[in-house]
Amino acid sequence: MEKVTWSRQWGSLVGCLGAILLVFFFFADHSGQNTSARRVLWSAKGQKSLEVKLYTDNNQLVMLDNGLVQINLSIPDGHVLGINSNGIPDLLDDHNGREDRGYWDVVWNEPGGPSIFERTVGANFTVLTQNEDQIELSFSKIWDISLRGKSVPLNIDKRYILRRGISGYYSYAVFERLEGWPEVEIDQIRIVYKLRSDKFRYMALSDERQRIMPTMEDREHGQPLAYPEAVLLTDPSDPKLRGEVDDKYQYSLENEDNKVHGWISADPPVGFWIITPSNEFRTGGPIKQDLTSHAGPIALSMFVSTHYAGKDLGMSFEEGEPWKKVFGPIFVYLNSLSSPPNNPQRLWANAKEQILSEVDSWPYNFTQSEDFLSSDQRGTVAGQLLVLDRYINEKLMWAQSAYVGLAAPGEVGSWQRESKGYQFWTQADEKGYFIIKNVLPGEYNLYGWVPGFIGDYKNDTMITIKPGGEVQMDVLVYEPPRHGPTLWEIGIPDRTAGEFYVPDPYPTLMNRLYNNQPAQKFRQYGLWERYADLYRYQDLIYTIDVSDYRKDWFFAHVTRRINNGTYGAATWQIVFELESVNNDGNYTLQLALASANEADLEVRFNDASAMPSHFSTGLIGRENAIARHGIHGLYWLASVDVASNVLQQGSNTIYLTQSKSRTPFQGVMYDYLRLEGPPAS
Repeated sequence: MEKVTWSRQWGSLVGCLGAILLVFFFFADHSGQNTSARRVLWSAKGQKSLEVKLYTDNNQLVMLDNGLVQINLSIPDGHVLGINSNGIPDLLDDHNGREDRGYWDVVWNEPGGPSIFERTVGANFTVLTQNEDQIELSFSKIWDISLRGKSVPLNIDKRYILRRGISGYYSYAVFERLEGWPEVEIDQIRIVYKLRSDKFRYMALSDERQRIMPTMEDREHGQPLAYPEAVLLTDPSDPKLRGEVDDKYQYSLENEDNKVHGWISADPPVGFWIITPSNEFRTGGPIKQDLTSHAGPIALSMFVSTHYAGKDLGMSFEEGEPWKKVFGPIFVYLNSLSSPPNNPQRLWANAKEQILSEVDSWPYNFTQSEDFLSSDQRGTVAGQLLVLDRYINEKLMWAQSAYVGLAAPGEVGSWQRESKGYQFWTQADEKGYFIIKNVLPGEYNLYGWVPGFIGDYKNDTMITIKPGGEVQMDVLVYEPPRHGPTLWEIGIPDRTAGEFYVPDPYPTLMNRLYNNQPAQKFRQYGLWERYADLYRYQDLIYTIDVSDYRKDWFFAHVTRRINNGTYGAATWQIVFELESVNNDGNYTLQLALASANEADLEVRFNDASAMPSHFSTGLIGRENAIARHGIHGLYWLASVDVASNVLQQGSNTIYLTQSKSRTPFQGVMYDYLRLEGPPAS
């Protein structure tokens, strides 16, 4: 492989030549025919699909160029300094420093020590592959004991791949710990891109969640609100945004939906997209929520975070514990329009088509890391999951649309707090059949849950995946927690509080994107304060067979605002009738929580002042879903044993007290509540 040194003069010449190239992107016409994302480059002489080129400049800069995209990276750091595409000389914000445009970062701490934010900086630059069809670069750093306390104890190898005829590039990294290294806690690993604010103002996360966004300057000139990330826009550059709230957490997505997001420039019309074709390297399973794109303009690829989960989902390594994991590859996709109309929806539609192409190609077969395995080196697990709940049906029921996944061996439900290994998930069909493909070799437990039923499933068999292996499971049967017949229930067991009453936001604190999206209303700012407005004189009272949980059960059991910035505990009541009390056995309250944040939920039966309470969760949760506009965090389930002597014939009341009230953000979200009678004889 011949090394090429690129002088600044040659760089200018190449830039001039690149400027005369015409890039054509062919999109679907309005009839919807031929919607594949084809990209063809034509030079002035009509030649197409130029080979991939590499240039270096004084060992400080390396440029990759395939005629469609140019990427400039710093040597040996491995930061992305600039991205050129479709006539825009640089998509990244060159007002930022070299290390603050496109980078990987880690948030870590030594146990008991403060959190440290660290951009990952390479010390060695290597060209791994260089031919006319592909170039792969490595920017690596090796940790040693002299760096203890100064740099996260990890070996990190960042990779970038540019391929021929592809309008974008791939990025991934191998993180590794060796035996004997010190203990450490890691709460965040991500990629950050900071784009040009004079070009990128329109953000898209989904078909419904798209909008013109404020700039960072708009936020800096705005009014800070109760939580640091939330700002009221008081004098934005776009007057239409005045009076809105902006908060990056209003744009979170669940992992299973977080496949493509990004930004659109109107002039020239170009899109910048983060495409994630697999969730296998993300933490916390398919419904873990995380950040996407937000005002800046900033685009993120989140791999590890404690968002909506707290420290429970951080990585904690013991002294001497070895570990290795590949994060990515993700695809940075750039598309554009070559002909009117310049409708941003065309760019979004094309980005959605591209994710389908990337998913079909997963796992990629062109990476050079021996730690990223191709499909023939992976395995498959298949089976059928059924449900047995004799109080609903004496016969086995299909586990329709069940979530089924492989994760590190652990306890029931441990997958939602698992962050070090890989996870592989799928959804079963209407008869409970599932197939999990492209599983990395290793040992796993099979986990799952079924919408409409409480609890978690875990198969006790240790599943060993071998390269090319196929594991066919026996018919699996999930018996959800159940002790007796249903006397009453509140909500839907779906691991969210989305079915409950979400109030309208304050008119002066709206994000207008969600004004006409009832299913997304929970993302509005300040809803926790609405509880005291709606229940000014007494706390929530819910009467079985009279109240409707869609209207009468507030989505979050929060603290009550009192005055002078103080808050008090709120006690909710469930009132129900019993025609008689069965003294032949105990009753059971199935209490499923969709989220908890520094909360202690106390449960009392027919005695609001009973001390101690009949049941208490103890202090649980650091998920912060209330403040960060999430409708769920981690899932909690308690089967509360209820002695028959605390109940009575006629009217009964259950008192639910969330006793921690230091801040407005402490509380729980309920998923589902069910009172069961004693077991049938």
